[in-house]
Formats: sequence, structure tokens, C-alpha cells
Amino acid sequence: MISAPINYSGLAALAHVIATRRSVRRYLQDGVPKALIDELFQCAVNAPSAHNRQPWRFTVLHNDRSKAQLAEAMGAQLRADRLKDGDPVAVVEADVARSFERISRAPVVVFVATTIAEMDSYPDPRRQHAEHLMAVQSTAMAVQNLLLAAHAAGLAASWMCAPLFCPDVVRNVLDLPMDWQPQAIVTIGFPATAGKPYARRPLADVVRHLEAI
Repeated sequence: MISAPINYSGLAALAHVIATRRSVRRYLQDGVPKALIDELFQCAVNAPSAHNRQPWRFTVLHNDRSKAQLAEAMGAQLRADRLKDGDPVAVVEADVARSFERISRAPVVVFVATTIAEMDSYPDPRRQHAEHLMAVQSTAMAVQNLLLAAHAAGLAASWMCAPLFCPDVVRNVLDLPMDWQPQAIVTIGFPATAGKPYARRPLADVVRHLEAI
């Protein structure tokens, strides 16, 4: 028998925001007010974090030149990696061009990093690796808050994991502190498209209920 109150209306409102969010990569060229971006970040940093160390770090790119410089540098590394793999030149160039457009034409580009500078330190690799993963997980939760807040505000956003493949390139272009470990880019703007529908596996495939062990 449940005696605690259940806020079904609050759950329904949040469930709607979550279910209707899409990864949108094409935006109107309208600017996004800085005050609104700060509101999104306030939602982001309200995420839980390991030891409450809040290991997330963000760099916001508003300037077209900065976005283009980052996109060009990342594209050069992408091109080199793909050509080394032996992929067809035309396919590689199309991939590089697509990546450049997504980054350079987004009204707001948010670079996401993790720092373990204030996390616990252990003498053995097993626990140190777990501590690092805890920082990365904390950062991912902050980004999810950012994505949901953007959608709730009428904006659109898309997560790009490309910095994981070229951390030194991103660090050099953005002049990052050495303890900032590149994780992702989030592009944000007012949507020019509705985004593509997505499918999810049924709960029975991904959820286990253990009544007893």
C-alpha cells in the first residue's frame, strides 16, 4: 500500500519533454540570447555528480570565426584518420564537409569537458579508472539536463562525440586547461527542422526486475 503522494501530472509533463526531444542538426540563423543559454547551464549544473565534485566544464562558442576554426581543425583530423583507414576520398570529403557545416553553422556551440582534478585519487589503476568513469558519467548527466532544458525552452540541440577522436586538436584550438578532458560538442539553436523520429527497444529487452535473489 503506497501512502506517499504521487505527482502524476508532474511526471506526465516531464515525460512529454523527454519523449518529444529530438537530435536536430539544422537551425535557424536567429541568435540565442545569452541569458537563455545561462538558464540552460543552470539546469545542466543541477545534475547529480560523483562526490558532488561537479567535474563538468563548458566552453561556449558564439563567434562564427571561432566555430569555423574549430570545425576546420577537427575536420583535418577526421580527414587524416579516414584516409588512413582507406576510405574512398569522396566519402571522406563528404563526411568532413557535413561535420564542418554542423559545427560552423550552429548558432551556439558548446564544448563539453571533464576534469578529474578534484576527484579522489587512488594508487591502483582499477579504482582510479572507476573514479574517472564517475567523472565522465557525471558530465554526461549534466549534458542530458542541458539537452532537455533546451528542448523545453523551444530550442533544439544535438550531441556530437567527435572531440573524443581528436582531443589534442580541440585542446589546442580552444586553449583549454590541461586537466580539461574533451568529451563532446553540443550544438544549439532554434530548430529549422523537426528532427527524425526514433525507435527504442521494448522495456522487456533492457529492464530486469529481480523480485528475489
